[in-house]
Amino acid sequence: MENKKSQKNNTNNKKPKEKSSTREQKNKYLYDQKLERDKEIEKTRQQKFNFENNDLEDELDTSFVEKKKPRKKILEQLEKQERIEEKKVYPIKTIVTLIFLILILIGFISYHFLSFNHHKVKIVTKVKVEEKEVVPENILFLGDSITDFYDLEKYYEGINVVNSGISGNTTEDILKNMKKRVYQYNPSKIFLLIGTNDLIKDKENEEIIKDIEEIAQEINQNRPKAQLYIESIYPVNQNISPVDHRENSDIKEINEKVKEYCEENKITYIDLYKELQDEDENLNKEYTKDGLHLNDKGYEVVTKKIKPMLQEKTKTESKK
Repeated sequence: MENKKSQKNNTNNKKPKEKSSTREQKNKYLYDQKLERDKEIEKTRQQKFNFENNDLEDELDTSFVEKKKPRKKILEQLEKQERIEEKKVYPIKTIVTLIFLILILIGFISYHFLSFNHHKVKIVTKVKVEEKEVVPENILFLGDSITDFYDLEKYYEGINVVNSGISGNTTEDILKNMKKRVYQYNPSKIFLLIGTNDLIKDKENEEIIKDIEEIAQEINQNRPKAQLYIESIYPVNQNISPVDHRENSDIKEINEKVKEYCEENKITYIDLYKELQDEDENLNKEYTKDGLHLNDKGYEVVTKKIKPMLQEKTKTESKK
């Protein structure tokens, strides 16, 4: 019995020893681990980061940075290429606008060039026609109904004459339309008969005289090479038929002033009043059908007076 108890006690004594040994090992392990951690911490504290000597690069793993560098460069190159392509590629609207403007410019230049050449051809053609036909005279008759009814082709056959008379015209009507009535024909001689219709417009004689003088001035300024002839206003005959407010006394006064103006400015004045009047200084009834307008006999008297003047030298010929 005592042996068994002693054995049991021995067994019990061994167990605490074994437990104690295991705890010590565990504690030692933990202690060793702690020492290892302390060493690592100390080692880390003792590391020196010298950026100037690139020590950090030697100790750190920078391979991941190196791998990213080529990718960054590629992105930069792609962005640069995209910017270049954006500069090269214009928006569609801009291209269309430029093309449209270019077409307009080409059209304008073509039109101007063709128009200029066309005008040039016209001038050349005109010169050639004048050289072939050799037209030294272009005679213009300017006035009112008395001129309008004047059969110039009949009385001046074979002569280049232009009838620029319009029924009812006054001095103001002619002044307002000198370009179409005179300048466009570029006449070498002009026979002006105007003023009788002004008398029924309640105009003063001085105003009528002034307008006739202005017509003469306009012609001399714009067609200085043209030879100007101013006819006297023809007489009227109230005994044949009413001729409104026209009075021979006014007509003679106007004619006298116009004659003086012509003498002062070296303009040929044609006194047809005397050629057409009767003994009472009225329009001879043999020369009129209504006391105002002329009949064939009256135009024959006028033609007889004017025709010799067509043979006179023009200003241009006189200078030669």
